[in-house]
Amino acid sequence: MEPLPPADDAALTAELGAALRESGSVPEEFLTAARAAFAWRNVDQEVALAELMFDSACDTTPALTRSAGSTRTLSFRSAVVALEIEVSDAGIVGQLSPPRGGRVSAQTASGTYAEAPVDAVGFFSLGAPPPGPVRLRAHTDGYVVATAWVSLR
Repeated sequence: MEPLPPADDAALTAELGAALRESGSVPEEFLTAARAAFAWRNVDQEVALAELMFDSACDTTPALTRSAGSTRTLSFRSAVVALEIEVSDAGIVGQLSPPRGGRVSAQTASGTYAEAPVDAVGFFSLGAPPPGPVRLRAHTDGYVVATAWVSLR
């Protein structure tokens, strides 16, 4: 039995060469994950971040609570847009201000789970969010913005 690592450079080079020849092909799911990670390399340059400014689940002061019951209100702001949403068991309704036509998508770590058009007054409606972190991404004529990740359930 040879000592590990090999005692000389020639033996080490031969062992590394044998390991590379035996490696086989890369599994498709690894390639898909690598491509997805590479696509995110410059996301911060292309998308503005809308930070969470208000969450009714954290601030229960009656004067600031817009609606009673199981509805949760969140407000996000970026340099170019404000995004207000209400989350209930029925889904998410929201509005972009200033209003622009476009699309809003709701995303989880595994991808987009819902997408909807934004009407002329900035209103949109999405399905109920799944458990875990979610972010909204708005793509309009004037900007692309994504909210911070937040658990809505």
